[in-house]
Amino acid sequence: MFRNLDIHSELGRIFYEHSSKGDLVPDDVTVKMWAENLHAQTVLGIYKPHDDLLVLDGIPRTLYQAEIMDEYVEVLGIVHLVCRDKSAMIKRLRRRALKENRADDAREDVIINRWNVYEQETAPVLGHYPDSIVHEVDALGSPASVLQHVLEIVAPVQETHFSNVLEG
Repeated sequence: MFRNLDIHSELGRIFYEHSSKGDLVPDDVTVKMWAENLHAQTVLGIYKPHDDLLVLDGIPRTLYQAEIMDEYVEVLGIVHLVCRDKSAMIKRLRRRALKENRADDAREDVIINRWNVYEQETAPVLGHYPDSIVHEVDALGSPASVLQHVLEIVAPVQETHFSNVLEG
């Protein structure tokens, strides 16, 4: 959602101001953008709240965001990508930044700051949810391997959700 922003718009400038330093965008801006995006997808018929399973990536990133979002979504499962080797993750993020032309992610100081922000602000979000729905996946495998492990978690949640929708 953030990566598709017009950086010349008000929200785009706010995003760039924070992301270029590796900081999180303020909670109120993030949740407002997410809610507007979700509403637009609902209006366009892309997302049907009572039928579709919503997969979130990168939100919530703070405990406050998680608390606000509780009124919008029922969280059925969480995939926690884990990397215990900080130097390997820094290398991987730099490669991804160069491949995807994400200049803000290519600088090591920004990556290290993002890691620190994650540990301080995002990791505590996991404690907001029951341990039974939090699933860990090693983030350092090949992209296909990581995706396979993520799908091994998401697919059963989706199957259960769709079965419940069909019965309800």
